[in-house]
Amino acid sequence: MIIRSLDDTAGFQAGDSSFLKEMLNPAKEPLAIRYSLAHAEVAPGCQTRPHRLTSAEVYVILEGHGLMHVGAERAEVAAGQAVYIPPGEVQRIENVGSGPLAFLCIVDPAWTPGSEEVL
Repeated sequence: MIIRSLDDTAGFQAGDSSFLKEMLNPAKEPLAIRYSLAHAEVAPGCQTRPHRLTSAEVYVILEGHGLMHVGAERAEVAAGQAVYIPPGEVQRIENVGSGPLAFLCIVDPAWTPGSEEVL
């Protein structure tokens, strides 16, 4: 069993400008899963840089309000919603609320540096 705490996980500024805490990634440790799991935050008034992955991705919005951009589509998102992002689609998310925008990122197959292109 592996248990991770957000409080005990080191965070970093990701290439897309979000603040990321990688919780699980089978590319970095022996796990019997294909996906990676990370917690991301975007500050009020900020947005991630446009980027695309070779993997499929799901955002699970935990806190805040955002405007999600996937390809030519745009939609408001809020806590309790999930967003599916197909492989290869250019994506970004804006924090349009007054507090933090926090979400989980589930990437399948797991995120690796070579699977992401920041535009």
